Amino acid sequence: MIPVPLAQSYRLLNHGPTVLVSSAHGGRRNVMAAAWNMPLDFDPPKVAVVIDRTTFTRELIEASGEFVLAVPGRAIAAQVLAVGSRSGRDGDKFAVLGLEALPAAQVAAPLPAGCIGWLECRVIPEPHIQQAYDLFLGEVLAAWADPAVFSAGRWHFGGDEQRSIHYVAGGQFFATGDAFDVKG
Repeated sequence: MIPVPLAQSYRLLNHGPTVLVSSAHGGRRNVMAAAWNMPLDFDPPKVAVVIDRTTFTRELIEASGEFVLAVPGRAIAAQVLAVGSRSGRDGDKFAVLGLEALPAAQVAAPLPAGCIGWLECRVIPEPHIQQAYDLFLGEVLAAWADPAVFSAGRWHFGGDEQRSIHYVAGGQFFATGDAFDVKG
């Protein structure tokens, strides 16, 4: 993995992928899938993600004040669907699903292995929107990407298994297509 300049970190999410949200607190960790996320600002970089109030991930985020957004590729789509379909209260989803957890540099939440991009975030407290809309804002503290698919501030997807995925519903995903330039 390579470091991504924070001024370019929004580009890891700007194409609208489904993400994995990981969290950790008090010796427990969790990971969930989230289709509703987006970059929010450039300097400092900020993101937004919807995290339902009933999830174990949210419990850990509220306790720790931090989280990771990870961009999975098509190669781990089955694990993405699985982490989004079960509760972390029933056991460690990393262990149960064979998803390796890598250490983060700035937060306690782990970086899910097998992803193509990672954003380490600190919660920007906004109690009203968290309670009313389940919307969490985060300041990006560190950003990382797989150099095989992201370098020089741009995605360049190669093989099908490394393309980011976009959840539709009912277990159906789309993979990011080919990039093209428009000259104006």
